[in-house]
Amino acid sequence: MHWTDEGVVLGARKHGESSVILELMTREHGRHMGLVHGGRSKTLQAVLQPGNTVQATWRARLDEHLGTYQVEGLNLRASRLMGSSMALYGLATLAHLLRYFPERDPHFALFETLTVLVDHLDDPDLAPALFVRFELAILTELGFGLDLTSCAATGTERDLTYVSPRSGRAVSAEAGEPYKDRLLKLPGFLIGQTKANRPREEDIREGFALTDFFLHQNVFGPQGQRAPEERARFVALATAGDE
Repeated sequence: MHWTDEGVVLGARKHGESSVILELMTREHGRHMGLVHGGRSKTLQAVLQPGNTVQATWRARLDEHLGTYQVEGLNLRASRLMGSSMALYGLATLAHLLRYFPERDPHFALFETLTVLVDHLDDPDLAPALFVRFELAILTELGFGLDLTSCAATGTERDLTYVSPRSGRAVSAEAGEPYKDRLLKLPGFLIGQTKANRPREEDIREGFALTDFFLHQNVFGPQGQRAPEERARFVALATAGDE
């Protein structure tokens, strides 16, 4: 059996004296492992860095086998990302989040969101808002998507200001006023209400608080886990202006 696909490198761990087990998030085959013979060579080490996009051909005798990869670099952005602390914390966090998905389970829309994110992960103007959207996409793909299109109480699509922590649905300013201390803030950039290229730091902070709540409630908590430390470090840098 074999296939060829595009994938973003999530990580690689040593195997034997010269090989590595490569973990990719692929476009059509989801998160997928494979053995790369000679993966510890200087040439391949540069290609197999987290954040790079590669073209990978996977081969195995049976589908359930680990199989082997042959890889070719397509977008070797890792060397650039290594110069940014925010990007390095972001890479570690996104890899952690993607490991909540079963291996070999395709998520086409999530892959597209991922590639846009890693392309801009070292850009302090773009990365924070993109990462919030990526975490929302993670929740959606895991079956815990938020409904930010209309008010849960009135059905209106205008003046959406809050999110219900119980239902994950948007709430308008008027309907939410009596309960605002119990509701989560809905930053305008998530529903197209912010025209500026870079949302305010307050909005970014509210965006991460929103995804943090639902990630802990639906993903980390049920498995007795916490968010990775790298996520807190990424958020701190993302909400503190330029590095």
